[in-house]
Amino acid sequence: MKADNCYLKKVGYERFETAVSMIGGKWKLKIIYFLAMNEVLRYGELKRLLIPITHKMLSSQLKELERDGLVNRKEYPQIPPRVEYSLTSAGRGLEPVVKAIYDWLEKYNIK
Repeated sequence: MKADNCYLKKVGYERFETAVSMIGGKWKLKIIYFLAMNEVLRYGELKRLLIPITHKMLSSQLKELERDGLVNRKEYPQIPPRVEYSLTSAGRGLEPVVKAIYDWLEKYNIK
Protein backbone atom coordinates (compact mmCIF):
# COMPACT_ATOMS: atom_id res chain seq x y z
CA MET A 1 0.00 0.00 0.00
CA LYS A 2 1.41 3.34 -1.00
CA ALA A 3 1.89 5.87 1.79
CA ASP A 4 0.13 8.66 -0.13
CA ASN A 5 -3.22 6.79 -0.22
CA CYS A 6 -2.98 4.91 3.05
CA TYR A 7 -6.18 5.11 5.09
CA LEU A 8 -4.14 4.82 8.28
CA LYS A 9 -2.67 8.26 7.59
CA LYS A 10 -6.14 9.73 8.11
CA VAL A 11 -6.42 8.08 11.51
CA GLY A 12 -2.95 8.97 12.75
CA TYR A 13 -0.69 6.79 14.86
CA GLU A 14 -1.89 8.16 18.21
CA ARG A 15 -5.53 7.18 17.57
CA PHE A 16 -4.43 3.82 16.21
CA GLU A 17 -2.34 3.22 19.34
CA THR A 18 -5.34 4.17 21.51
CA ALA A 19 -7.46 1.54 19.76
CA VAL A 20 -4.75 -1.09 20.12
CA SER A 21 -4.42 -0.37 23.85
CA MET A 22 -8.19 -0.72 24.30
CA ILE A 23 -8.21 -4.30 22.97
CA GLY A 24 -4.56 -5.31 23.32
CA GLY A 25 -2.99 -7.69 25.77
CA LYS A 26 -3.44 -11.34 26.55
CA TRP A 27 -7.00 -11.24 27.91
CA LYS A 28 -9.09 -8.40 26.45
CA LEU A 29 -9.88 -9.96 23.09
CA LYS A 30 -10.64 -13.24 24.84
CA ILE A 31 -13.11 -11.47 27.14
CA ILE A 32 -14.69 -9.71 24.14
CA TYR A 33 -14.89 -13.05 22.30
CA PHE A 34 -16.73 -14.81 25.13
CA LEU A 35 -19.08 -11.88 25.73
CA ALA A 36 -19.88 -11.73 22.01
CA MET A 37 -20.68 -15.45 22.00
CA ASN A 38 -22.79 -15.39 25.16
CA GLU A 39 -24.18 -11.83 25.23
CA VAL A 40 -24.26 -11.74 29.06
CA LEU A 41 -21.91 -13.51 31.47
CA ARG A 42 -21.51 -13.39 35.20
CA TYR A 43 -18.07 -12.79 36.68
CA GLY A 44 -17.65 -16.42 37.78
CA GLU A 45 -18.64 -17.71 34.35
CA LEU A 46 -16.04 -15.48 32.70
CA LYS A 47 -13.40 -16.64 35.18
CA ARG A 48 -14.14 -20.30 34.41
CA LEU A 49 -13.98 -19.67 30.64
CA LEU A 50 -10.66 -17.84 30.95
CA ILE A 51 -8.70 -20.37 33.02
CA PRO A 52 -5.89 -19.71 34.14
CA ILE A 53 -6.68 -15.98 34.55
CA THR A 54 -6.32 -14.69 38.10
CA HIS A 55 -9.01 -12.77 39.97
CA LYS A 56 -6.82 -9.66 40.00
CA MET A 57 -6.16 -9.80 36.24
CA LEU A 58 -9.79 -10.45 35.28
CA SER A 59 -10.99 -7.68 37.54
CA SER A 60 -8.48 -5.17 36.14
CA GLN A 61 -9.16 -6.15 32.51
CA LEU A 62 -12.92 -5.81 33.00
CA LYS A 63 -12.47 -2.40 34.66
CA GLU A 64 -10.33 -1.22 31.73
CA LEU A 65 -12.85 -2.51 29.17
CA GLU A 66 -15.64 -0.80 31.10
CA ARG A 67 -13.65 2.44 31.38
CA ASP A 68 -13.00 2.36 27.63
CA GLY A 69 -16.70 1.91 26.90
CA LEU A 70 -16.50 -1.61 25.48
CA VAL A 71 -18.15 -3.55 28.32
CA ASN A 72 -21.22 -2.94 30.48
CA ARG A 73 -21.20 -3.95 34.12
CA LYS A 74 -24.55 -4.51 35.82
CA GLU A 75 -24.63 -5.15 39.56
CA TYR A 76 -27.72 -6.54 41.27
CA PRO A 77 -28.37 -5.58 44.91
CA GLN A 78 -28.60 -9.02 46.44
CA ILE A 79 -26.63 -11.33 48.68
CA PRO A 80 -24.39 -12.82 47.45
CA PRO A 81 -23.68 -10.02 44.96
CA ARG A 82 -24.49 -10.78 41.35
CA VAL A 83 -22.61 -8.95 38.61
CA GLU A 84 -23.21 -9.42 34.89
CA TYR A 85 -21.09 -8.24 31.98
CA SER A 86 -22.07 -7.59 28.38
CA LEU A 87 -20.69 -5.73 25.38
CA THR A 88 -21.71 -2.14 24.76
CA SER A 89 -22.61 -1.01 21.26
CA ALA A 90 -18.97 0.06 20.85
CA GLY A 91 -17.89 -3.42 21.97
CA ARG A 92 -20.31 -4.99 19.49
CA GLY A 93 -18.78 -2.70 16.88
CA LEU A 94 -15.64 -4.84 17.12
CA GLU A 95 -17.47 -7.76 15.48
CA PRO A 96 -15.99 -6.89 12.02
CA VAL A 97 -12.52 -7.05 13.61
CA VAL A 98 -13.27 -10.49 15.03
CA LYS A 99 -14.72 -11.52 11.65
CA ALA A 100 -11.55 -10.29 9.92
CA ILE A 101 -9.45 -12.45 12.28
CA TYR A 102 -11.69 -15.43 11.47
CA ASP A 103 -11.32 -14.77 7.72
CA TRP A 104 -7.54 -14.51 8.11
CA LEU A 105 -7.41 -17.82 10.04
CA GLU A 106 -9.45 -19.53 7.35
CA LYS A 107 -7.59 -18.01 4.39
CA TYR A 108 -4.18 -19.06 5.65
CA ASN A 109 -5.40 -22.32 7.21
CA ILE A 110 -4.06 -21.41 10.63
CA LYS A 111 -4.78 -24.04 13.26
